[in-house]
Amino acid sequence: MKLHELKAPKGSRKGHQRVGRGNGSGRGNTSGRGEHGQNSRSGGGVRPGFEGGQNPIYKRTPKRGFTNPTRKEYATVNLDALNRFEDGAEVTPEALLEAGVIRKVNDGVKILGNGTLERKLTVKANKFSASAAQAIEAAGGQTEVI
Repeated sequence: MKLHELKAPKGSRKGHQRVGRGNGSGRGNTSGRGEHGQNSRSGGGVRPGFEGGQNPIYKRTPKRGFTNPTRKEYATVNLDALNRFEDGAEVTPEALLEAGVIRKVNDGVKILGNGTLERKLTVKANKFSASAAQAIEAAGGQTEVI
């Protein structure tokens, strides 16, 4: 037996009950909603988050902080990740994306100084940390802000 051949045992899965199909069905007349009240009406019920007039939890919880709508999110790359490129190669955000070093360019790429660089590379990025720029130039490479 294979996974795609598995079937539920007969009688273990019931079909859904169709309501409002006459009294003989056991779900006729009021269709299981009761006699009166908000939930018996069409469109009845309360909105999500409603707590019966009590101050709802989303209003009771304290709100703190600030979200900057113009915040820039950079894809970060450490120096040791650049060792996968050949000597003398030009490393651009597109090349990093193609090599699988970053998933998304976001608002740009920033090179950080973690690890050691053993290659002579021309690195083009939106931002460099001071230690990264120093390490790239010490390895004989060049940095270029785009």
